[in-house]
Amino acid sequence: MTTKALDGIRVLDMTHVQSGPSATQLLAWLGADVVKLEAPTGDITRKQLRDLPDVDSLYFTMLNCNKRSITLNTKTERGKEILTELIRRSDVMVENFGPGAVDRMGFTWDRIKEINPRIVYASIKGFGDGPYTDFKAYEVVAQAMGGSMSTTGFDDGPPLATGAQIGDSGTGVHAVAGILAALFQRERTGRGQRVNVAMQHAVLNLCRVKLRDQQRLAHGPLAEYPNEDFGDEVPRSGNASGGGQPGWAVQCAPGGPNDYVYVIVQPVGWKPISELIGRPELADDPEWATPQARLPKLGKMFQLIEEWSSTLPKWEVLEKLNAHNIPCGPILSTKEIIEDDSLVANEMVVTVPHPERGEFVTVGSPLKLSDSPVEVVASPLLGEHNAEVYVGELGLGDEELRLLKSNGVI
Repeated sequence: MTTKALDGIRVLDMTHVQSGPSATQLLAWLGADVVKLEAPTGDITRKQLRDLPDVDSLYFTMLNCNKRSITLNTKTERGKEILTELIRRSDVMVENFGPGAVDRMGFTWDRIKEINPRIVYASIKGFGDGPYTDFKAYEVVAQAMGGSMSTTGFDDGPPLATGAQIGDSGTGVHAVAGILAALFQRERTGRGQRVNVAMQHAVLNLCRVKLRDQQRLAHGPLAEYPNEDFGDEVPRSGNASGGGQPGWAVQCAPGGPNDYVYVIVQPVGWKPISELIGRPELADDPEWATPQARLPKLGKMFQLIEEWSSTLPKWEVLEKLNAHNIPCGPILSTKEIIEDDSLVANEMVVTVPHPERGEFVTVGSPLKLSDSPVEVVASPLLGEHNAEVYVGELGLGDEELRLLKSNGVI
C-alpha cells in the first residue's frame, strides 16, 4: 500500500463554509486523517445552494472530500469532555469560527496546549488584531480590504470582485503552508504551536505587485499601464498585465462572451505579430519597432492585433500565435474547463461517486507529489463516522453512543 506524505497525522477539523474546509481538504489529499467535527445540525453549506433536494450541496461536497465526519454538541458538558479527548489525540486542530468563539467554549490556546503540548492549532480569521478584528469576513469583503477590488476592473468603472476565491480558498492554501511548517518545526522542538492566518492578509499577499506599483507611482506614471491619467493610487487597468511585458485580451470570432485570447507582446514577438496581422512594415518602423516606442500606444497596438483576431475563432488565433512562440492563452469558460480532456487527464477535473448524489464533478488536487498520489474520495455524510471514531477509537460503548445521540450530545 502506498504511503502518503501526511500518513499518521490526525487533523481535528472544526471548520465550516470555505476557507477552513479548503485547507483541511488539501491536508486530507496529502494523506492526513481529517476528522471533521460538526454540530449535530451539520456544516451550514450542506444545505446551501442545493441543486438536488435533501442531498448535500455541491458547495459542501467539493470542499470536504477525503474526510471523516463526526457530530458533537460542544456546548454540553459531555461534549466538552469528548472534545478534550479528541484534542489529546490530534496532531493538528483547525478552526475558522468568529474571533474568540473557541475561547468561549473553554478552549483557549493555553488550555489546548495543556491538553496536548504537541498540537498545531491553526485559526483562520478575517483580520488581524486591530480595528477590523470583529468585522464579519466574507470572500468579497476580504477582496475589498486586501487590495484586490480597488485594482480590478476598468478605470471608468466600479471596483470589481474576481471570480477566483482568493479570500477563502486563497487563505486556505496559506493556512496549509503554516500548518506544514509548524509540523516540520515540531520534529525538532517536540512542541506544537499556534498558527494564525487572516483573510485580509492572504489577499494582500496575493496583491503584492499592486503595492509594488503604489511605490513606483511616487516616481511618475506607470508606463506599462494603458491608463492616461494617474493620481496618487494604483488605478484599475482592465486586462493589462501591468508587468514587464504588455498583455491584453483580444476579441475573436464570432464575438461571444468568452471568445477572447490573452496575448503578451514580448520584444521578440513583435516581428511575427506584425506579419500575422498583415502589417509587416511595423516591425522596422521606428514608431513601433521597440518596446519603448510601443509603450505610449499600447491601446492602439492591441487594437491592431484585435482587428486581425476578431476575424478568426479563438482556437485558430491560438494556433497561429503559438506557432511563433508568442505567449497567449484562450479565455476558457467554466463549461470549456469542465469538459477539458487535458484537465481530466491531469486529474484536475474529477468525477467522484457519492452515496446519495450518484456522482459529482469536482476540482482535484493541484499538489502533485510523486510519492503521495491522491485519489479523491466523496465527502462524508453527516455523522457518518460517529461509531468508527467514538466507539472504535475513543473506546466508548455502543450503549453510551445511543445515549449521546438521544441526549443531543452527538
